[in-house]
Amino acid sequence: MNPDFSYWILAASTAVELLLMVLACIFYLKLKKSELLVRSLQDKQQEFLQKLDFNARLEKEIVETFSKRQEELALLEDKLHQRSTEMRRLLEQAENFTKSPQFLRQTILSGFRRGQSAQALAQATGLSVDEVELILDQPKTES
Repeated sequence: MNPDFSYWILAASTAVELLLMVLACIFYLKLKKSELLVRSLQDKQQEFLQKLDFNARLEKEIVETFSKRQEELALLEDKLHQRSTEMRRLLEQAENFTKSPQFLRQTILSGFRRGQSAQALAQATGLSVDEVELILDQPKTES
């Protein structure tokens, strides 16, 4: 064999070995970078799962609180309805009482004693001036 030819084979095989070593180093570096990327993705996935778990617990608490508030609102609505019914009943009783002749007579007499005119008493009670004067004249004739 020719020594030049063996020299070229040796040089070529050395160059191939060096190229393979460089490629192995590049592959190793890329592999390390990929491992870091995978590890980072796993960490972010864990974070994401923890956040999802936290959000699920928070949503559950919100739904429970909302349900409680709905129940409270329903109870308050029932109480409000009962109170409004009672208020209407009391208002009707008060209106009936204020429309009674005895109450009107007392109102007119006490207003007259305080110095109100028959006209002002008629406006306050919703009666005519003649009716007010008639009521004012009654105690004089009864006494």
